[in-house]
Amino acid sequence: MRLLFPLLLAVWVSAPSGGCSLPTSSCLLPPAKWCSSLDSAVQCGMLFPTYLLLNDIMSVTLVPYGNAQETPVAQKYTYECQHGKQECLGNMIETCIMNMTDMAFPIIFCMEFSADVIGSAESCLKVFAPDLSMDKVMSCVNGDMGMQLMHQNALQTKALNPPHQYVPWITINGVHTEDLQDKAMSSLFALVCSMYKGTKPAACGGSQKLHYKSYCHNE
Repeated sequence: MRLLFPLLLAVWVSAPSGGCSLPTSSCLLPPAKWCSSLDSAVQCGMLFPTYLLLNDIMSVTLVPYGNAQETPVAQKYTYECQHGKQECLGNMIETCIMNMTDMAFPIIFCMEFSADVIGSAESCLKVFAPDLSMDKVMSCVNGDMGMQLMHQNALQTKALNPPHQYVPWITINGVHTEDLQDKAMSSLFALVCSMYKGTKPAACGGSQKLHYKSYCHNE
């Protein structure tokens, strides 16, 4: 699986009441099997299956911005992305989708899972949000709405404390430390289970520590 569009990832572990990560180096299963069972989801350390299993105790905020640079021009903004125009386009498409449907997370996972991230957007929309057309998404991308949404991503990124040095940059409950980053990259599933203060869900009985790191540094 390829993360073409670097993301800033914020994960909130819910307090008891009333956040496309790559596979770990220990994952020996093909992509089609990553979500086939609890054990495979944990073994392969994927963000999406972790969210599916633990969404009752966690929420995930994706910020498609990464190491981009924003420049104000008159009353608008232009963006230069670390890996070129296609990355900026992907960031904008994902940002608009996040604003237009509550099914954004599975759509983005579907896109990032594909060999052609941008090209797969329309087919992923048809699966998870059939009422949202690609034409509507592109109207957002090419209009003032997309620009303003991307500006909000820029503001969120610039407000990080400490400032981000690479992507994915992960905050847990609003906090970033190298220890939290390492644990989230090793096994987000295990980290969420360990941090949750309420009654542990049944899924948390199967966590294990795995190791994988892949960063794109902010230069």
